[in-house]
Amino acid sequence: MSQVGSAPVAMDAHDGEADELPPPPPVPANVVPIKADDVESEVPANKPAKPKRFPMARPGLGRKGQPIQLLANHYKVSVKSSEEYFFHYNVILKYEDDRPVDGKGVGRKVIDKLQQTYRSELSSKDFAYDGEKSLFTIGALPQVTNEFTVVLEDVSTGKTAANGSPGGNDSPGGSDRKRVRRPYQTKTFKVELCFAAKIPMNAISQAIKGQESENSQEALRVLDIILRQHSAKQGCLLVRQSFFHNNPNNFVDLGGGVMGCRGFHSSFRGTQSGLSLNIDVSTTMIVKPGPVIDFLLANQKVDHPDRIDWQKAKRALKNLRIRTTPVNSEFKIIGLSDRNCNEQMFSLRQRNGNNGDVDEVEVTVYDYFVKNKGIELRYSGNLPCINVGKPKRPTYFPIELCSLIPLQRYTKALSTLQRSSLVEKSRQKPQERMSVLNDLKAGNGEDIFPRNGRWNFNNKKLIQTCSVDKWAVVNFSARCDVRNLIRDLIRNASAKGIQMAEPFDVFEESPSLRRAPVSRRVDDMFEQIKSKLPGAPKFLLCLLPERKNCEVYGPWKRKCLAEFGIVTQCLAPQRLGGINSLLQIEASPSIPLVSKTPTVILGMDVSHGQPGQSDRPSIAAVVSSRQWPLISKYRASVHTQSPKLEMMSSLFKPRGTEDDGLIRESLIDFYTSSGKRKPDHVIVFRDGVSESQFTQVINIELDQIIEACKFLDEKWSPKFTVIVAQKNHHTKFFQSGSPDNVPPGTVVDKQVCHPRNYDFYMCAHAGMIGTTRPTHYHVLHDEIGFSPDDLQELVHSLSYVYQRSTTAISVVAPICYAHLAAAQVGTFLKFEDMSDASSSQGGHTSVGSVPVPELPRLHEKVRSSMFFC
Repeated sequence: MSQVGSAPVAMDAHDGEADELPPPPPVPANVVPIKADDVESEVPANKPAKPKRFPMARPGLGRKGQPIQLLANHYKVSVKSSEEYFFHYNVILKYEDDRPVDGKGVGRKVIDKLQQTYRSELSSKDFAYDGEKSLFTIGALPQVTNEFTVVLEDVSTGKTAANGSPGGNDSPGGSDRKRVRRPYQTKTFKVELCFAAKIPMNAISQAIKGQESENSQEALRVLDIILRQHSAKQGCLLVRQSFFHNNPNNFVDLGGGVMGCRGFHSSFRGTQSGLSLNIDVSTTMIVKPGPVIDFLLANQKVDHPDRIDWQKAKRALKNLRIRTTPVNSEFKIIGLSDRNCNEQMFSLRQRNGNNGDVDEVEVTVYDYFVKNKGIELRYSGNLPCINVGKPKRPTYFPIELCSLIPLQRYTKALSTLQRSSLVEKSRQKPQERMSVLNDLKAGNGEDIFPRNGRWNFNNKKLIQTCSVDKWAVVNFSARCDVRNLIRDLIRNASAKGIQMAEPFDVFEESPSLRRAPVSRRVDDMFEQIKSKLPGAPKFLLCLLPERKNCEVYGPWKRKCLAEFGIVTQCLAPQRLGGINSLLQIEASPSIPLVSKTPTVILGMDVSHGQPGQSDRPSIAAVVSSRQWPLISKYRASVHTQSPKLEMMSSLFKPRGTEDDGLIRESLIDFYTSSGKRKPDHVIVFRDGVSESQFTQVINIELDQIIEACKFLDEKWSPKFTVIVAQKNHHTKFFQSGSPDNVPPGTVVDKQVCHPRNYDFYMCAHAGMIGTTRPTHYHVLHDEIGFSPDDLQELVHSLSYVYQRSTTAISVVAPICYAHLAAAQVGTFLKFEDMSDASSSQGGHTSVGSVPVPELPRLHEKVRSSMFFC
């Protein structure tokens, strides 16, 4: 976004005489000066001053394979050429006393009122306003100084109350004198529109031609803002570039007082076919509207108000908006009363009928509503009140008079059951999705032949097997038939070519420990193992008490992998499920440019805390291939970094003569596992970055990888290919005239791709449920020199080497492994559950502001294993 004063200051370099400067102060005897070079090396820049690499242009199109006709959810948009300009203004909103306006939603009301009030002064210009800091017009505003005063009259809503009190006629705790004098509330705002930039409208046509610039991105953004503004005027909930109508037909109940709300995503994109509008079905989570008491009962899964935990209720309700009866006022919840409704006192100011003076009397909230207002309260007397006032000036309502208004986002982490319910209830088959959018307008020498992106290991042996001895079973579950499980496991292992001995022992958890702290449960189990086994086991099969993501999982994994170096596999009792398989091209080997030249494949991902856990450190993971020329075996390195920081900060971390970064470990492991060969090719697959961060990936992150290589050997100069994989997009493909998903192995590199940059969509997997979501691959940098066909073939191959599945997966395996490694090692850290402590409207921790704990290093015995599988 353009900002006032963001342009660099122009300076002329010349060889003339400089003005004479005073000499520097003398250096104290006990101070050693630091060289400027040393300072620069200690503090790496977050951004390069000027990018030296840019995303590469498309070298051509893929030709291999069978062409098929597809439909995409992109709709062509015609744009007339124009010599006019969008003018961009920064919006500064203040209250009358010059305090900045920080509440969400009020900006649109203020700007709408400004347009109505000052229409003639603004030459009746239309605004495109993003609801926050940016406003656009076609042509400049007529005035040089654009400062306005706007008065909002908001009858009985509490949103613009005087003196911080809601001031409705039915709210105890506010000022009755104010209420008597003013039948409605007004609030005065100061609005300043500061010129920021002008954007030529023909920048849109430049974007379509692939001549992208900051102007073209901003011009497309204006079009997106116009669409969003239209949706906002219709009363929709806006979530980034998606909008959601208040239509109960679009709601699905997920349990716990949470609902899924189906809406639409829309965005303008420049493509090879011209300007297109990408429209897709989108889903967000909202709080279930209706009586507050019903939400709390559902949220806490209790059947009576007496069983509600009111501390949890206070956290769940904070910042949500309610509507009160019978006056139909709207307020924001700031908390709950300290006492129940029939005990909570407040000072009621009443006029004395004889002399007009105002007297103050102490009454309970309950008595005020029942006796003064004549409102029947059926069950609120023994429950806390809802507080909608200010911290030092509370205003209370009985809870049964309060209902949550519709379309309020639920931003905390969903439970496992809620997540699975959301997936099940929001999925749509291709025809249904397209209809909705259009209504808008093995081993042993045997080969396994995949069909529709799937294969079957029945009656097949695994290609590289190992023997399993010195192993044991630990059982945290009270509901598992362990002996039958062991028998079936050994029998199935043998059928797959794995020689598996009987376990040393089965260690059962004492029933008395099942409610003990989890750390004690894990420690006790290890004490049992150490006391009864003759030596350290090589493998431990762990049966969890209920589900894989239970509380035992993280501490158990940490104990095994970090402290003892024991390979472990955790299983949930109700679902039980060397290398399992190799691609034929690996065994040949015949992978273009990979099989003949030592090549390491890296998968990189950063995992962040779930919604409502903004203080949790982010986890950066790098997985790397090993035992070249295989592309099926990987190992992982994992570090913590600041919360919500997407760019990887520890790829290269020099400390004196050592490098503690993630890349060094990967390169050394490749060297030792691949016949002491250094990789001449490095292929990087990066997950989780947006298009605005592409230049950072190929300038900052790639530079760190290059520095890590040079740190090991200054003369070593491998070639690099950098590819970003995106799943979080809204492009879908459909077969014309068929209800089925597109076939696995579908590649799209024209029509809806970037007009200049090198990108393509791939559906490697068979979409069995819902509509297939393709992965969008962006090739940012390619020194290795892959042809489009060879690169697409490599990406497709890497979707078939995922060892946890007998299906092709939707994204290359190294990225899946990086995600798994980050998630699994992240469980090592002991965090308090902050999901309840955060309000549903969530606070925010600024990026890079929090010191983070270091992860324990994996034990050397498992460091090079695929422990994350």
